[in-house]
Amino acid sequence: MPHFSRRTLLGMTAAAPFTFGALAQAATPADAKFEALAKGWVDASLRLSPVGATQIGDHRFDDLIDDMGPKGRAAVVKLATETLTALQATPRAQLSRANQVDAAILENQVRSDLWTTQTLQPYAWDPLTWNAVAGGALYTLTAREFAPLDVRLRSATARMERLPAFLAQARANLVPARVPKIHADTVVGQNKGLHSLVDGIVADGAKLPPADRARLEAAAKTCKAAIDEHQKWLETVLVPAAKGEFRLGAELYDAKLAFALNSPLSRAEIKTRALAEMTALRATMYAISAKVLVGKPGAPPTPQSPTEGERQAAIEAALEFAYAKKPPRTKLVEAAEACLVQATAFVREKNIVTVPNDPVKIGLVPEFQRGVAVAYCDAPGPLDKGQQTYYKISPIPDDWTDAQADSFLREYNSLGIQEVTVHEAMPGHYLQLAHANAYPSVLRAVLSSGSFVEGWACYAEDVMADEGYLDRDPLYLLVHLKLQLRVCANALLDQAVHVDGISRDDAMKLMTVQAFQQEREAAGKWVRAQLSQAQLPTYFVGWEEHKALRKQAEAKWGKAFTLKRYHDGILAYGSPPARFAGQLLFDLPIA
Repeated sequence: MPHFSRRTLLGMTAAAPFTFGALAQAATPADAKFEALAKGWVDASLRLSPVGATQIGDHRFDDLIDDMGPKGRAAVVKLATETLTALQATPRAQLSRANQVDAAILENQVRSDLWTTQTLQPYAWDPLTWNAVAGGALYTLTAREFAPLDVRLRSATARMERLPAFLAQARANLVPARVPKIHADTVVGQNKGLHSLVDGIVADGAKLPPADRARLEAAAKTCKAAIDEHQKWLETVLVPAAKGEFRLGAELYDAKLAFALNSPLSRAEIKTRALAEMTALRATMYAISAKVLVGKPGAPPTPQSPTEGERQAAIEAALEFAYAKKPPRTKLVEAAEACLVQATAFVREKNIVTVPNDPVKIGLVPEFQRGVAVAYCDAPGPLDKGQQTYYKISPIPDDWTDAQADSFLREYNSLGIQEVTVHEAMPGHYLQLAHANAYPSVLRAVLSSGSFVEGWACYAEDVMADEGYLDRDPLYLLVHLKLQLRVCANALLDQAVHVDGISRDDAMKLMTVQAFQQEREAAGKWVRAQLSQAQLPTYFVGWEEHKALRKQAEAKWGKAFTLKRYHDGILAYGSPPARFAGQLLFDLPIA
């Protein structure tokens, strides 16, 4: 299916117009032709992915579900091929600078769509792609109040009526022998979570007129039976037969990485930079740890020129003081809410960047999405004005032992939750995506760059620490640096898993020893690295790119540089790959 931004986007109205390019620039004939091409691609892509359309904010297809079978895939290939041919005939030099960027982004995407559909073929071996559409079909209709409840419930009813056929299509297209066991095991848990979505819709259905309520309840009953049938197939057919290889291998990985990053950085360059950054971060952490441990009973030695063992012991000992500050296992949301208030006040006080007024709410990750990431930002889409942003946190599973919960809370201690809140909300994803949604190009919003978005959130963590957040508490700085160390480890882990064949033991050593992660965090990341490809490096690559852009602005503007001028400026172009944002901001050739 066509790619849409990873974040969940909801729209305001099907009649909302699509606008392309920078509105202040007069369109040339070449611009007009390109904008028609771009509009046509967006429209056709949304028709091919009704669930994606709901996410973006086009509600013409809220009663439909994607066709991910042979006919739907053939339509994706046809659209991508025709769009690529038209793009190759487009005189890029005659386009406005904004449209040159959009043309480059669109070309990268249609090439990715062709490669993904024809070569990678996730529809045949990754059941999580099917589950994402099945869950998203219902979740996107219930998460936000983009339309009256009765309208959304009628759409949900229609989709529940179509879900049995969609799940049957999944069973017909998945090839159990090609499915990796980790993917099969994960989808077994996620599929069960679909029940809670249906139950929530049924509960809201009590507000419908009798005829609509009766149809909804009948659809829900049939849908839940289909979910149970699919669950039985997953457990009795897919899991036993799942023998696929979760590692992509160099050729597939490098291709996916290039499309995901849309950056000139190669896999080898990413590895070299990440290793160097890890070394520098560990040195800084040791210097802070040495100060933290002064006068502490039983503290390990902190010589000026430590051995690797001495450095490791000192940092681990200092981090223990941060781990001691942790919330109760049932109070993660409340802890994050307090952090959000504190971080927002600090950003305003320091005049770091313009703070949006869009609403943001913290809640738990829905069941059907659990098992991959600990936290994420679920932002509204470009056509969804004034709707809620959600900062979601995965709860500690009820079946975890106290020791497992303690391991998790040591990682996500009170200072760690501060850092996660900075990343996911303020001034990280929530703030950046609110700025991005103000940019007029819907094409650019639909095809937002993961490395720009994730890189900004990592860079935002640096800004807060540099500006003195939490009064430069050395324990907070240690946790901050530890989480940036995780960014480096993510990039190294991803290619080590999919290309280098790293074992679980060695992967755990990278994360728990080199990056000081707790066992539960590292175990979860090992699963995530097997389930995803080329997403974990987006944090590091984007972080590197944002740091470089900041240095470029400081050098170019000199005494005229201010944080707010730079941040408002770089966030004013949506979420394109970072090099394009810099080229637009500094008036450089688009390349």
